[in-house]
Amino acid sequence: MPLIAIIVAALAIGFEQLIQVKFGAMGVIAFVALAVGIKAKNSMIGGIGAVILVMLLAQSG
Repeated sequence: MPLIAIIVAALAIGFEQLIQVKFGAMGVIAFVALAVGIKAKNSMIGGIGAVILVMLLAQSG
């Protein structure tokens, strides 16, 4: 079980670093808001994070 937790944590940190490299600090804030909103089952915070990520994706494309 601890090995799975370490692997999941490493993947999450890697994904967060990828977001930061591509979208900067705002991407990290949006990703954290989305993750917190999903974890807390708060649709408003998750929705804000999702909208910011979509706006960043649309801007870069």
